[in-house]
Amino acid sequence: MEETDREAVATAVQRVAGMLQRPDQLDKVEQYRRREARKKASVEARLKAAIQSQLDGVRTGLSQLHNALNDVKDIQQSLIDVNKDWRQSINTIENLKDVKDAVVQHSQLAAAVENLKNIFSVPEIVRETHDLIERGELLQAHRKLMDLECSRDNLMYEQYRMDSKNTHDMNLIHTYFGDMQKLSEELAKQLWMVVQRSLVTVRRDPTLLVSVVRIIEREEKIDRRMLDRKKQTGFIPPGRPKKWKEKMFNILERTVSTRIEGTQADTRESDKMWLVRHLEIIRKYVLDDLLVAKTLLDQCFPPHYDIFNRLLNMYHQALATRMQELAAEDLEANEIVSLLTWVLNTYTSTEMMGNSELSPEVDVNSLDVLISQNVVDQLLSKYMSTLTSNIIGWLRKALETDKKDWIKETEPEADQDGYYQTTLPAIVFQMFEQNLQVAAQINEELKTKVLILCLQQMNSFLTRYKDEAQLYKEDHLKNRQYPQCYVQYMIAVINNCQTFKESIISLKRKYLKNDMEDTLSISHANMDATLDIIAKEGCSSLLDEVFMDLEPHLNELMTKKWLMGSNAVGTICVTVEDYFNDFAKIKKPYKKTMTLEAHRRVVVEYIRAIMLKRISFKNAEERKEGAERMIKEAEQFRFLFKKLAAGSGEDTEGLCDIIEAIAEVIKLTDPSLLYLEVSTLVSKYPDIRDDHIAALLTVRGDASRDMKQTIIETLDQGPSQPNPNYVPIFKEITVPTLTVPKLLK
Repeated sequence: MEETDREAVATAVQRVAGMLQRPDQLDKVEQYRRREARKKASVEARLKAAIQSQLDGVRTGLSQLHNALNDVKDIQQSLIDVNKDWRQSINTIENLKDVKDAVVQHSQLAAAVENLKNIFSVPEIVRETHDLIERGELLQAHRKLMDLECSRDNLMYEQYRMDSKNTHDMNLIHTYFGDMQKLSEELAKQLWMVVQRSLVTVRRDPTLLVSVVRIIEREEKIDRRMLDRKKQTGFIPPGRPKKWKEKMFNILERTVSTRIEGTQADTRESDKMWLVRHLEIIRKYVLDDLLVAKTLLDQCFPPHYDIFNRLLNMYHQALATRMQELAAEDLEANEIVSLLTWVLNTYTSTEMMGNSELSPEVDVNSLDVLISQNVVDQLLSKYMSTLTSNIIGWLRKALETDKKDWIKETEPEADQDGYYQTTLPAIVFQMFEQNLQVAAQINEELKTKVLILCLQQMNSFLTRYKDEAQLYKEDHLKNRQYPQCYVQYMIAVINNCQTFKESIISLKRKYLKNDMEDTLSISHANMDATLDIIAKEGCSSLLDEVFMDLEPHLNELMTKKWLMGSNAVGTICVTVEDYFNDFAKIKKPYKKTMTLEAHRRVVVEYIRAIMLKRISFKNAEERKEGAERMIKEAEQFRFLFKKLAAGSGEDTEGLCDIIEAIAEVIKLTDPSLLYLEVSTLVSKYPDIRDDHIAALLTVRGDASRDMKQTIIETLDQGPSQPNPNYVPIFKEITVPTLTVPKLLK
């Protein structure tokens, strides 16, 4: 209290100090005192009122507690009195057992009387119900069936209450109503027929389907009521619960499965496209059924049935089962592709589950896979294995077909630019394209694998192609008259190499991602190298053909007949030009190579004819005549190959300069300058050997053995500084040693 008083005084002091801060406020002291007195009086009055209210409440509470105590004592006394009365009446209750039995019996009799009319009319109601079922009036038939079941169930329940162990009477009732069970089964059969054809019925007569659903709903309610009574009494009528709703969904599930399985109309033996047809029919049926289920069927069922999603799951499970069955069969490569394309792409595409009319109820992203990734991997592995075998077979067959064309008596076809070709590249790459397009339908990974496989097999195929082209050449050499169009088909083989190169580049550009380019660079390089070898060998074999025809004329060079005016070089030029009329149908990369090689070989053969020492000029006049003839013929060669190389941009004159340089050595009139002329020749063509110089001096005819020896020894001592751009030519020319002894240093 003292602490409180101190706090009150302190507070009062603060308030007074706040009121009297200025001198003019002293005039209002009396006013402040009266105001504080009023506030004090008001507070005291409220405190008194509150305390009085609390005292009145306590007084009222004590009074009520006193009354409650008296009431409890009265109730206690009443319970004691009731207990006494109950104990005294136990014997009386036991004497009322007969009354209780009479009440039960009365209840049973009342039920019997109530159902008496129905009991006597059971046979008639059964007939009426049967007729209604046959006429398709299912709701009325079910109503009568329900009345019969209700009568039977009530009688059996009353019998069960009276004597649950009396099976004789129970069986009697059950037997009397025996036809009712047949009616139930007959009605159920009609219901299930409608359910099986629900997707058709809902379009033609939706009211019939609604009636079936109403009947099933009625039975579900009766099932629930009977089960609840069983929990209370232990009694349940025979045949309950019927579970018709569960049976309905089972029927729908079997119907869906049968519909999916029944779409296979053909087998592989009757139709190679059986699987494609089967999958397309499935796609169409499933899409149509789901659209009907969403737009029509969903309106015939109560919302809690969730009929559309239930059907969607049924179709998905049925499809998964069917796809797994198909995956387990021994499928061919094209069938595997058809199956995987359908499962991985078509199923979720806008053509099926992704159809806009099924949205948003169907979310393709939430659909489970139809077949597991493990099965997909197995199918892809089998597909790649089968495809590998097929590609090998297709390539072998294509090559065999092409080889048959090689021996035809008609020329091969030409492309739009006039170049000879065969159908082999088109067939091969059309096959590759088809397989790559098919693989692309499944996924990018398979497409890349198939491309790698195609290029790998192409590599092996080109090796066989090279071997077959070589055999073709060898067979021709055995009989040059056969085949008749050997040159033209060899040109086609050469052109095919260029077509193969272009097709490989096109295929990679179209189907290979940039980041995969490095993985195939080595393989691509190997194919290019093989194709170049095939083309080079083809060109070489064609030139061999040319030079076999030129051989008699080449043998005339540098002979007496040649010196006397033989037209061997003219014939050589005409023959080469004639062949090159056909060679004009070789594509540019190889035609250019062909022209250069032909030019080189002609010059080599001409120089070889000089080195064979078939002639030795007797005097300066013969040397002059022979040298001028050589220069003239070099000019003929130069003109010919310049004409053949027109448009190639290649310098073809350098090779003929060698013939002219040799002619200058032969033409020289002053033997003392011979060393200088020969040394000039050697400086230009550093691969010229001693035996070449000896042969050349022998052909000249005026160089003694000592002179030859001196020139050769002097040339050997001089430094050799070959032109870095010079392509050796003399190393290909062998000088015979049988007729002229080798000069020793």
